[in-house]
Amino acid sequence: MERTTDTREGVGGPGEQAVLLAAGLADLAVTTVGAAFTSVRGLLLRSDTAELAAGAEQDLIARGRLALDRYATAPPAHLEVLARHVIAQRADGGDGEGGRDGGRGRDGDRA
Repeated sequence: MERTTDTREGVGGPGEQAVLLAAGLADLAVTTVGAAFTSVRGLLLRSDTAELAAGAEQDLIARGRLALDRYATAPPAHLEVLARHVIAQRADGGDGEGGRDGGRGRDGDRA
């Protein structure tokens, strides 16, 4: 049986293509599982496995906290932030900038 490097060469109809895709996926799965087992076996043979697991647990907890902070917390409402800012300025004895009219009264004169 001759192996070809061109993926289009030797592919018959849709049925043969489906079989080749399934075989490719199965080969990929076996290779991935084999590599995972090799990694797990290597980890189990280490003398610091408990410390490694504790570190991994702490990393996962920190990662989970960051993910929740990023996606679960809604940003503060813009108008609410502005209202609190105005209330804080008024509590200090004035609005600091003279209001929207730049310190002018209704007739346009500087106050």
